[in-house]
This record gives sequence, structure tokens and C-alpha cells, in this order.
Amino acid sequence: MGSKLLEQIVFINIANKVMKHINEGVMVTDREGNIMWVNPAFEIVTGYHQEEIIGQNPRFLQSGLHDKAFYKNMWKAIIENGVWKGEIWNKRKDGELFLEWLTVHAIKDPQGNVSHYLAIFSDITMQKRNIEQLKRLAHYDMLTGVPNRYLFTKRLEDLIETSRQHRQLFALMFLDLDRFKYVNDTLGHHAGDSLLQKVAQRLKGILQKKDTLARFGGDEFVIILPNLKHIREAAQIAKMIIDVLKAPFSIEGQDIYVTASIGVSFYPHDGKNVEVLIRNADRAMHSAKKKGKNRFELYNSYEHGSDEQDLVLENDLHKALERGELLLYYQPQLDLRTNQISGVEALVRWKHPERGLVSPAAFIPLAEETGLIIPMSEWVLEEACRQLKQLHLAYPKLKMNVNISAVHFLQNEFVKTIDRIFEKTAVDPRYLELELTESTLMPNAPFAIERLVQMKQKQIKIAIDDFGTGFSSLSYLHRFPIDTLKIDQSFIRHLSSYRGEASIVKAIIEMGHSLNLSIVAEGVETEKQYKFLKEQRCDYAQGYYISKPLLFDELQQFLREWNTE
Repeated sequence: MGSKLLEQIVFINIANKVMKHINEGVMVTDREGNIMWVNPAFEIVTGYHQEEIIGQNPRFLQSGLHDKAFYKNMWKAIIENGVWKGEIWNKRKDGELFLEWLTVHAIKDPQGNVSHYLAIFSDITMQKRNIEQLKRLAHYDMLTGVPNRYLFTKRLEDLIETSRQHRQLFALMFLDLDRFKYVNDTLGHHAGDSLLQKVAQRLKGILQKKDTLARFGGDEFVIILPNLKHIREAAQIAKMIIDVLKAPFSIEGQDIYVTASIGVSFYPHDGKNVEVLIRNADRAMHSAKKKGKNRFELYNSYEHGSDEQDLVLENDLHKALERGELLLYYQPQLDLRTNQISGVEALVRWKHPERGLVSPAAFIPLAEETGLIIPMSEWVLEEACRQLKQLHLAYPKLKMNVNISAVHFLQNEFVKTIDRIFEKTAVDPRYLELELTESTLMPNAPFAIERLVQMKQKQIKIAIDDFGTGFSSLSYLHRFPIDTLKIDQSFIRHLSSYRGEASIVKAIIEMGHSLNLSIVAEGVETEKQYKFLKEQRCDYAQGYYISKPLLFDELQQFLREWNTE
């Protein structure tokens, strides 16, 4: 037997084994389209055995969901290009429909004539369902079912553009429940969640289809009233909301009374962009609270305007950088497989000489608006790298996560800044992970991909922060050169209460792992959450169950005690 013939026999045996063991379904037909052979995966997916379908035309798999034009275009592509790829709905033997990613190749003989057709497919039904579920998650609040902050922001941006073009008036309402904390503290979070759901239902009952009700976070709701003729229309709706909330809510057998404070701003009088309109409605809402709650306030620049206060805070922020008032706290991340602390996230705080510790929620938006976020971010990154270098003396594999502002990330000098900080601190970039939100990456995805590639070339790791709260296109996710997804804490918080959250967290973990990404759960506060995440093979956990954010000296002590235990 010749060596070439022996090689061919070996190759055919290998090919047969590959076809039998791959997960993709494979079907071979003759040039008339009659089935000649299928592999085991085909049988598993469709439910048909090879013996019962040999010689038949595959049209018995058709779902009935596609019209004649669909198949006509498919065969046109196969004839003209020799191949067709796409999604197609087919039907299993038991009648169940399934979605597959199908590739059909035309196989030609030595004379160039089509002799066979080769079809290879993957069942992507569950993957598609997970994506659809995640898409809904991206736009709607899972507790109340109303739009979340991301969808609200998108609708507000679109409405601003429409109202600008057509010179229309619209109102933005910022609503905060007055006694929500009392309900949470006395009856528990489950009662608080039930109250939020019922409040949302009542609010939807008095709004029109053209209006938008969204949950902004916690017990805060926002409402958009588009295309108003007069501001009195918004005042009437605000009064209706105050009135509709007067009736008690039945929660766990008890009558609960709750009121709301509402602030209203108007486009274009009180602002011409998202940030200003929200800020001014929020100021009016706080004014309503100060005046006794259970009331609404229309924004008034003379009464509610705090541009002067903003200027004072901005000046103080300039001084904070000069005087070294910024601090870094570090929150440990736990490796759920080894039970070791694998890394820490750097969190910036401002220790104001008069106000004490100022939350980032209060000064980061101002820093971004004024451009101060650039020097602030550079300081955070340099300080984190400097202290990581110090930590590596005792813990050489510890990873440092640093949040990067969208404003900073988009700067032309961003890459040069990274290089300068690396050179100055002599830190190993392999142990630095930069965290960016989806809203930073998605608006200009091609640019973001290019910049992330530059980061990866420097061996820096990339994490998507607050995953699930802001993405607009999952199709881009696999194109970003990222290493980690951080599941937003809003989905972790209700893991033990709502099946929806549990299934979504599972879907994110499975999807992330299918893309070879590490998964970090943020906001882990209970043993139940910890055990659930461990069971679902989540990679890392971060939250108060492991540790609160710590100052550098406290972190060193924590690491020593953890390692001792």
C-alpha cells in the first residue's frame, strides 16, 4: 500500500471522528438536495435518526416562519457565491421550533459542477433567549417593570432633539418617596420592594402612553411629559400624583401611607441638555422636601438655582487637588474558587475640611462637567499604581482595579498619561485592570475598540463595570478586547427574592464564560448571595460580605488577617 494512499485513509478516519464528535450538526445532500448523511449532533438537535431521513429532502425541517422569498434568496446566494450563512428557524421531530446558525456550502467536482451540498449548524435558541433577556434587562427595571435610568436617558436625549427641531415644550419630573426609608427599616426590604412596585402601578395609571415613567434608583422615579402646550399641564399631573399617592398601600396585611416630593423642570427654559434638566428637577424636588414634603415645586432659577453653590464646590474641588484632600479607599475582591483575595478596587473619596467625607456621587459629575476629572483621574491612577507597587512587596500577584471616567478615556493624551504613570511608578501593568462603563464604550465603539487594543498591547486588563445597566448592542461585546464583566450590584441585591434576577445573573455568567471572560459580582452583602454565586461558578465577589472599602493601612491589616486565617 502506497504512503499517499495510507495518508488518505488516515485523514478520512480522522475526518470521520471529527464529524462524529463535534457539537455542530452536519448534513450532506446530493446535488438534488436529498440527504445522504448526517452526524450524531444532527440527530441530537433535530430528534431525527439517520435511518429515517436518508434520501429525503430537508424541507421537512422547515418551521413555516420563513416565506418563499427567504429560501429563494438563500439559494440564490448558494448558487452565485457557493455559500450562505445566517440565522434560520427550523423544527425538531417533536414539533418544537429552534433557532440555528446555519452555513450551507456548495461542493463542486473537478469539472466545476455542483455535486453535493454541505450544511453545518449550531442550535442558538438558548443563546438568543439569553440575549433577548439581557436586552430587556438593559432597558427596564426588573423590580417595577418600568424603564431604567439608561432607557430613560436615551428617550430624554431623543426628545431633546425632537423638541429642539419642532420648538416644543416638555417637562421632566423628579419624584422621591418621603417615607420609604421608614418602610424599609421597619418592615424590611421585601416590603419596600412591594411598595415600589405598587407606586409604579399607580403612577402608570395616571400617565398617558406618550409619557415615560422610569425608576432612577432606590425610591426615586422620573417622568417625562412630552409636547406640552403650557406648564400648567405638568402642574396638574404633579397634583394628580400627590393625590393618587394619598390612598394607603396594603403591604403584607398592613396599610402603609407614603407621600412624595416632586420637582419639575422644563425644556428649554430650565435646561437644554440631560444633565442640567435632571439637576434642576432634582433641586426643585429637594426644595419641596425642605418645605414639608408631600408637595411639588416647579424649578425657579432664583429660588432653586445653586450655580453659586456649584461655583463654591468647584473652587473647593480645585483646592482639594492642591491640598491633598482626596483619598483612596480599597475594596477587596474574593476569588470564589480559591477563597483568596485576588485584587482590590480603588475608590476615590473627598475629605472636605468642613463637610467631611463627600460622596463621589456629589463631586464626580461636577468634576466631569468642569474638566477637573482629568487631573483627578490622573491622581487616582498614579496613587493606585504607587500603592499597588507597595502591596506587591508582600502580595506579588494582587490585582488593582481603577475606574476610568469617560471624559478621561476619550482624551487624546490618555495613552501617554498611562505610559508616564507606569514609568514613574514602575508598576507591573499585568496587575492593573481599568474599569469602564458600557455607556463609555458604546457611543463610539470603533474608537473604543482601537483604544482598548492599545491598552491590551501594554498588557493592561480591561473590565466592563456595572454590566447590564447600560449596553445598547450585545453584538459589539465580543469585539471589545475585554477580560472581565462586573455584574451590577442592583441584580445581586435581590438574588434571594426574585427568580428574575437569579436567571439574569446566571445568563450573564454563562454568556461571559462562553466569551472566555472573568465574572465579578458587585454588591455581595449576604451569605445567600455568596453561596448562589459560588454555585453558579461566578469567578469573583466584591461587597460588604467580604469587606467594606478600606484605607490603605486598614487594607494591609485586612490582608494580613485574611492570609493568617
